[in-house]
Amino acid sequence: MSIYKVEVNSERDYSVVIGENWLTRTIELTANRGAVLLLIPEDFDREFEITKALSAKSNKFEIVHLPNGELQKSFKVYQSVLEICGRINLDRSDLIVGIGGGATTDLAGFVAATWLRGLDWLAIPTTLAGMVDAAVGGKTGINSEHGKNLIGAFHSPIEVIVDLAFLDTLSERDKNAGLAEVIKCGFIADPTILEDLAATEIDFAKLVTKSVSVKASVVSNDFKESFHREILNYGHTVGHAIELDSHFSLRHGEAVAIGMIFAAELSHSTGTLSSEAVKMHRDLIARFALPSSYSLKSWPSIYEHLLRDKKNRGKKVRFVTLKSIGVTDRFEVEDEAVLRKVYERIAL
Repeated sequence: MSIYKVEVNSERDYSVVIGENWLTRTIELTANRGAVLLLIPEDFDREFEITKALSAKSNKFEIVHLPNGELQKSFKVYQSVLEICGRINLDRSDLIVGIGGGATTDLAGFVAATWLRGLDWLAIPTTLAGMVDAAVGGKTGINSEHGKNLIGAFHSPIEVIVDLAFLDTLSERDKNAGLAEVIKCGFIADPTILEDLAATEIDFAKLVTKSVSVKASVVSNDFKESFHREILNYGHTVGHAIELDSHFSLRHGEAVAIGMIFAAELSHSTGTLSSEAVKMHRDLIARFALPSSYSLKSWPSIYEHLLRDKKNRGKKVRFVTLKSIGVTDRFEVEDEAVLRKVYERIAL
């Protein structure tokens, strides 16, 4: 398999290496480290391989087993990992490695950002959503009872290793959920991605590389989300609210898919996005068996979560919208009735 590299320029320049063997590259990057702290979710089934490889290289290492999914992004889990950092006396010559989905790399990066005010860390995403989104860009953090990703820091990894072989271990549902983030990249920046998604055979190497390139370009121009980086949140405003309301029974990408339908309908209601572009949203999301609607009864809860979104300014809920495919805009709303009217178009 060919190896592709996408460079990210931020507070630390680093590479996203696509097609590399995760184990070989991890051993190379840990070779000169005093100690390695590995954060892996309970359902990661390759622990024996990394344990054997690190033992053979005489690395001092510690493995932390995390709950699966969003449950690991809690104060309790975060504190327990910090306690382990202290117990093994992790210092600034050491390395933290997060191997798992987006929740794992979010947590690993946040631990690395806050322990001793900043340690090096390595991201190894094992899900499609992690490969094209969560592990790239330097956003790290955990959830609060008041909302998703409200506690965090910007702290880039030394490298992101994307081993496409992990995709073979994913369920069809998880692959499709990851494709929601790929679809997003097509709508906000690179319409050729949408053409690739319409092909009979899906070329994951091409789609991952293009999606990572979109994110790398955005992040390199606006690392701390002063304005331009907000486009990466297309579909995420309502998506995060739905994710929270569902108590994470929906995958992140499934919630974002619904959020993109909402964003497209909102864009159309403001007169900027054509009905054909809205239909394209619905058709692509349906093709990959992603949800496009959510309960009308949940609107009060959804709205409460919207009021806590990180992009908000004052009392206005701030959305990333589309003028046309590949051209983004912003729209701020203070009137709940306006949002409810749009939500009714996607509600069950």
